[in-house]
Amino acid sequence: MTADDITPPESMLEAHPETAYFWGAVAGAGTLTESCVTVTMSDEAAAETLAVIGGGEQPSHEVRERAYAHDTSITRREDEYTVQVFGDLATRAGAAFGLPMGDSAGGYRLDALAAHDRQLLRGLVEACGTVCFKSSAGTVGLSFVHEDRALLATVQSLLDGLAVATPYEEPAESSSGYYFSVDDDAVPALGAWLYEGSADSGLYAPSRRRKLRRSLDQATAVDASLPEVDAP
Repeated sequence: MTADDITPPESMLEAHPETAYFWGAVAGAGTLTESCVTVTMSDEAAAETLAVIGGGEQPSHEVRERAYAHDTSITRREDEYTVQVFGDLATRAGAAFGLPMGDSAGGYRLDALAAHDRQLLRGLVEACGTVCFKSSAGTVGLSFVHEDRALLATVQSLLDGLAVATPYEEPAESSSGYYFSVDDDAVPALGAWLYEGSADSGLYAPSRRRKLRRSLDQATAVDASLPEVDAP
């Protein structure tokens, strides 16, 4: 399924799989002003999906150089695809979901979307999560990185409510604000749960899903895997 096959929900403020994915991405990698919702993703297909869901403009593309979150001496070039949705949606969503508006802090009332926790967390992971294969240990790592520690606390609260056991570390400072890591032993099961059914919904970033799949395939003593449903 592609972005063209997705039907936008009638209301962006009600809980649907599409709105959960959209607002998870916005919370993790977006900003709100009185007249615009802006969200930036590293995956073009995911950005196109968000544009369809929110009724926004087609994504714009830039390449930026960023410092690695855990080692500021390392930089990397990244594609960025930015979606903007103009109108009063930002103001209404800020009130409904406690998202930060301009310089105002947010309360992150994302539990209103928790009926679709898989899609909500998938949006958050793809927006502000980092998946990596740890060759020295033969494991897969997952960290969440964000400038707002309050958002990370909200992510931890969502992880606490999952049927999949997902222990994690406490947040620490990083070059991008704060980060915390999920225990390596829990990442394979969490990753497999996170992307279950994603191919049928189209609510996922193909490049991020491929990276997780390849990391799981490389890891030793891991029995979780993801089927190859997207192009390499």
